[in-house]
Parts: sequence; C-alpha cells; structure tokens
Amino acid sequence: MRLALLSAALWFSTSVSAAPTVTEQQQWLNELADKFELSQQDLDQAIAGATYQQSIIDAMTRPAEAKPWRDYRPIFLTDKRIEQGAVFWKKHEALLARAEQELQVPAQIITAIIGVETYYGAHMGTHRVLDALYTLGFHYPPRGAFFRSELGHYLKLAEQQQWALDEQKGSYAGAMGMGQFISSSYRHYALDFNDDGHINLFEPVDAIGSVANYFHQHKWQPGEPVVHKASVTDTDAADAMVSAALELDYSWAELNAAGITTAVKLASDTPVKLLKLEGADGPEYWVAQHNFYVITRYNRSPLYAMAVYQLSEEIKHAFEQQR
Repeated sequence: MRLALLSAALWFSTSVSAAPTVTEQQQWLNELADKFELSQQDLDQAIAGATYQQSIIDAMTRPAEAKPWRDYRPIFLTDKRIEQGAVFWKKHEALLARAEQELQVPAQIITAIIGVETYYGAHMGTHRVLDALYTLGFHYPPRGAFFRSELGHYLKLAEQQQWALDEQKGSYAGAMGMGQFISSSYRHYALDFNDDGHINLFEPVDAIGSVANYFHQHKWQPGEPVVHKASVTDTDAADAMVSAALELDYSWAELNAAGITTAVKLASDTPVKLLKLEGADGPEYWVAQHNFYVITRYNRSPLYAMAVYQLSEEIKHAFEQQR
C-alpha cells in the first residue's frame, strides 16, 4: 500500500526538506529507542547507514492522487494491465481461490491491488527503504513523526526477518513487496501463507495471502457491493452531501431523499457515502458502501479505491473470458 494511513490532503502539502538540529535528532532517536526497545547503538548505526534523497521529497509532493479522476483513471485502467491481471489470476488461480476461501476476500480485488501497486510484482520500487524512511522521518516535517515510527518498525522488521538494513528496496514512501506494505503493516498483517517459517512479501504466495489478510482484518464484507453509479436530479443538493471525509456519513434514505438514485435497490438504512469525481465527460456521482471504505484503508484516497474497484471488475471479466 503506497500509504494506507495517509490522507490525500496531506499528500498535497507544500513542503521543503528541513534538516533537524542535533538536539532534535537525538530527541527523536530517544523516542524511537523507548517505543521500539531499540539500542542507541542500533539506531546510530541505522542513521549512519542512511542517505538523504532529495528525489524522495520531490516525489512525496507530486503524487498521482493529486490528479483529477479523468487523468488518474487512465494510469491504471489500461488494456495491458487488465490483460496481465487475468494472466496473474490464471497463474495463481489455486492460491487466489485459497485466499478467497480462507479470508473471504475476492480474488479480483487481491489481484487488482497487486496490479495497481506493482504491476503484478514487476515494479516493486528502487529506493532503499532505509533511505526513504530516514529522508521522510528526519527531513519532511509534515509527516516526520509518522515516518520516524515507520523507521522504528522497519528496524524491528529487519531484526525479525534477519535482513541487512540496506537490503530491501521499495517505493519512495518506504513501502515494500508486491502489495507495497509499509513496515508497520508488514509486521501487523503479513502472513506466512505457505507455512515455510518466513514471511516474504516479495514473492506471490505470502503477498497474496497478506493482501487478503489486510482486507479481512479491516472487515471486508464478502458478497456485498462496493460502489454504485448514481444519478442526480439536484446537483446543488447532491454537492452539499459530498465531503472530503472517507467515512460513510449518510444512510441511503438520506441520499435518496435528496434526489439521488442508483440502478440497484438499497435498504433505506444502508450506510453510504456520496462521491463526486471529475470524469472525462463531466462530473460523475457514485454511492459507496462499506467495502469501498475498506479499500481506502489500504490507501486513503477515493481515486485509488475507485481505480482498484474498476480494475478488479475488468480483470474478472477478462479472466472469465479466457476460461
């Protein structure tokens, strides 16, 4: 997950790298030592081995999620990504079926996540994770505390996995593996899905099981819808019900009373959220349900969640066509 715990708004923050003072850095290292039970020697060694990367700061300030939907969607909804998704599903069909059975998360959602994150494992990142977390934790004030915590998780993870600190590479935000787990998620949600005594998210077996487990732990509701295309009769009333929050903030009865309809009948007490996206042909309105919210736990962006959902539907269609 490129940053499951970051809001899209924070991505847009204008930021300038700022080197910490000696006092600040020592205070932060002391905090990490206490929180993660790390020795000062281990922390000093990690900092000494890390390198500040300006390219990481630059990437943090221009994420794809800053684009409007009409420009964001074509990045992920391509014929090739859909075709390769069907190929990935076919290749790992038994494994995906097992994950779906045991963890109750659809194979197409697992596949789409890995497709969006790393193009099915082809692009897992080129930045040293140590450098990314050091750069953002110590030189990116808007999210410094978060990334310092992730650095602590990474040091514990490296200890558990017996990695050299400079061994792993990932995204500019320090996410790793086929599903791009940040270090805290790696520690909390990753599964040894092949029972070999080692968790390796850089290979398909554990990556598939771990993506499924992440959604399972965030209460994916099997068999329930994700999102519905909506029609709006009063755009002013509808727009007043659109908010930046990701939580489901209305009942279907409330949206329906405002002139919003869908082709699917929903129970009046269904928790929902109204989305407005800037599509290629103008504004698009969508009614999101709980499972859409679950996708945003992986990356806190409605655009991301919509891309994952739409890609998953296209992959499912392509997979069924080749059977």
